[in-house]
Amino acid sequence: MNRIKLSEAEWKLMNVLWDTPYITIRNLTELFAKDTEWEKHTIITMLRRLEKKGAVSYRQTGRAKEFYAIINREKTTEEEAESFLERVYQGSLSLMLNQLVSRNKLSEEERKELRRMLER
Repeated sequence: MNRIKLSEAEWKLMNVLWDTPYITIRNLTELFAKDTEWEKHTIITMLRRLEKKGAVSYRQTGRAKEFYAIINREKTTEEEAESFLERVYQGSLSLMLNQLVSRNKLSEEERKELRRMLER
């Protein structure tokens, strides 16, 4: 199966669908009204795009449609991370880590966690 490419806005919507499956357009509109300017029609358009991509589906309950994710969150985020690594760092994990570590001061706990991860 090919990787499903998601826009930044679609990631935002998918994260809600992964956390809250079987959610209506009305509930999505209320939820996103707090921190975006998305209106009902914007959300409907994004849901249709995500349906076409094979990322979401819905079940009809009375007059309302309840939307849910049909792609796996872990697999999707893993594929996105690999794509990002390839696009930005030519597949070099060490180059990416070097840049992130050199630009950000790591706490002692973060350094320990990084060492544990590298040892695995």
